[in-house]
Amino acid sequence: MSRPLPQQIDAGLVVIDASMHVVGRLASEVAKLLRRRRDVRVVIINAEKAVITGNRGMVLRWYTRKVSEWRTHYNPEKVGPKVPRRPDRILKRVIRDMLEYKTGKGRGALKRLRVYMSVPSGIPRESYYIPEALLRPRPMYKYVTLEEIWSHVDPDAWRRWKEAQNLKNVNR
Repeated sequence: MSRPLPQQIDAGLVVIDASMHVVGRLASEVAKLLRRRRDVRVVIINAEKAVITGNRGMVLRWYTRKVSEWRTHYNPEKVGPKVPRRPDRILKRVIRDMLEYKTGKGRGALKRLRVYMSVPSGIPRESYYIPEALLRPRPMYKYVTLEEIWSHVDPDAWRRWKEAQNLKNVNR
């Protein structure tokens, strides 16, 4: 059960459900929270359901080009910037880039952040959402989920994850 993130947060664990949250808005709110409060640990669940707004084809072409730009016959993923493909890593990278991650303060904030696809065991079921970051769908509103980007960029890994999720759901 999700509820809005309160203004005053107690110290401890804050679980945020990323479903239908715009990636940039969610990342900026989480980065602000991590910078301001050193006594709070943030866990983001359902990262694959976060969205990037824009035309689907344009977003997929842009991200595919970004991933494949450095992978050439003379540079097969050995050097150069590593571009994340999985939704949890994409979201964590966006949040990392909004923190001053090269300083001690930023590294400490990043250590207090965990991002997961779906809901792992051991995480409390009670979660929050950030009203400012929620997607407000209108007719003909264009957006792409991080899972769709992943399935387009790395279909084999996405298929293996999807099969594992289906097995996990069958065993429940």
